Amino acid sequence: MNEFTPTPEHRFTFGLWTVGWQGRDPFGDATRAPLDPVESVHRLAELGAYGVTFHDDDLVPPGSGDEERHTAVTRFRKALDETGMTVPMATTNLFTHPAFKDGAFTANDRDVRRYALRKTIRNIDLAAELGAGVYVAWGGREGAESGAAKDVRAALDRMKEAFDLLAEYVREQGYDIRFAIEPKPNEPRGDILLPTVGHALAFIERLERPELFGVNPETGHEQMAGLNFPHGIAQALWAGKLFHIDLNGQNGAKYDQDLRFGAGDLRQAFWLVDLLESSRYAGPRHFDFKPPRTEDMDGVWVSAAACMRNYLVLKERAAAFRADTEVRAALHAARLDELARPTAEDGLHALLADRSAYEDFDREAAAARGMAFERLDQLALDHLLGTR
Repeated sequence: MNEFTPTPEHRFTFGLWTVGWQGRDPFGDATRAPLDPVESVHRLAELGAYGVTFHDDDLVPPGSGDEERHTAVTRFRKALDETGMTVPMATTNLFTHPAFKDGAFTANDRDVRRYALRKTIRNIDLAAELGAGVYVAWGGREGAESGAAKDVRAALDRMKEAFDLLAEYVREQGYDIRFAIEPKPNEPRGDILLPTVGHALAFIERLERPELFGVNPETGHEQMAGLNFPHGIAQALWAGKLFHIDLNGQNGAKYDQDLRFGAGDLRQAFWLVDLLESSRYAGPRHFDFKPPRTEDMDGVWVSAAACMRNYLVLKERAAAFRADTEVRAALHAARLDELARPTAEDGLHALLADRSAYEDFDREAAAARGMAFERLDQLALDHLLGTR
């Protein structure tokens, strides 16, 4: 075993919908047969994963009766027991069935909204039964394509109402579960509500129990909006709201590619791993990717293994970067230590009395200082490329 071999201690997790994706897209039918969730559990365990996650419909086929549901859950639990795999997170499919064509928690139709809440609550019970500590909410259909079709203020009221009710239910049942809102700017709706990490963080502060809510940012989703994913993660960490994270690869602001982690923007992946590891993020490293429809089942497992390997390679590269004496000198030259120092640690009145802060401040001298960022960035690139 080498340093790039995943083990459960690395806390790598996968959704059943990832390795189980059949390769169907808007322009083409499935290229792979359905995958039994039990097989997914066993194969991922063999690869060194820590756990699996699921939508309700991933585990229990829609329309199943009570007996079929019991059988599916029993088989799944047996696979978990046999492999030692965990279920750290669960979520609800509120986007596939045509009933959700206008959304779930924010559908204009009240009966659809009530059904969506009951469907979610039923799966929260199963999530708690299987030991999940986080419940993710992705509102992929919560949006609109035309301005008159959705009163956004009323829709946000309904979304707040839904999350407040779910929090109330979790508290009443005594479940040790927190919620993580997953932002996305578009696809499948033209414009989705709560499109970015910043939108979600602001929304959470309006909820009745904000302490139960955080975010589940996804690599490709922030990049689809043209945003810097590590920066979004840093703000979520700063706010104490990074409850879960979805890792994959993306090439710029286009459709949601869901590439294996490390594919796409490798530099952002490097800085993301550096941030997660240096911040000592303790949650699962969850891969929400789709093995390309070009692959057979052997290719699916190659792709899943590569997600974990790429994370471990980037972790090693980031650690080497931080341990490099030249890097430490370059960080000092770039004055990162000054950024960590409070601007006015002596207080407002001392700031106002300090002539060097304004009256005697030499703007031209400050403007002439180089920041030495290029040297620092090249050292990072050298480490990423393995040339140091």
